[in-house]
Amino acid sequence: QVQLVESGGGLVQAGDSLRLSCAASGRTFSSYAMGWFRQAPGKEREFVAAISQRGRSTSYADSVQGRFTISRDNAKNAVYLQMNSLKPEDTAVYYCAADREGVYLRKQPREYEYWGQGTQVTVSS
Repeated sequence: QVQLVESGGGLVQAGDSLRLSCAASGRTFSSYAMGWFRQAPGKEREFVAAISQRGRSTSYADSVQGRFTISRDNAKNAVYLQMNSLKPEDTAVYYCAADREGVYLRKQPREYEYWGQGTQVTVSS
């Protein structure tokens, strides 16, 4: 089992950058594929990015491709989301998630077993 805690959210202006962090507990962090999702008010939770167990493979939603970068540091039990050129439509609660199976870069929330509590990102125009 793994527990996840996100941090780094905040209020920024369009065009600014933010770096989200997700700290994970547990000794088996490196066996999980990790993902970032977001949920805006009145909308379903949506996939943002995912990274493989060792960080060699990544996947992004089309809406963030080229602006966001997911990375991980297994020595620190952490995964990160660097967000550049932020837009008002990026405003949402951002969640970190862990996929116990760890083999594929999954994009559906139901395929992830563990979730953090979320961190709010607000981008003003």
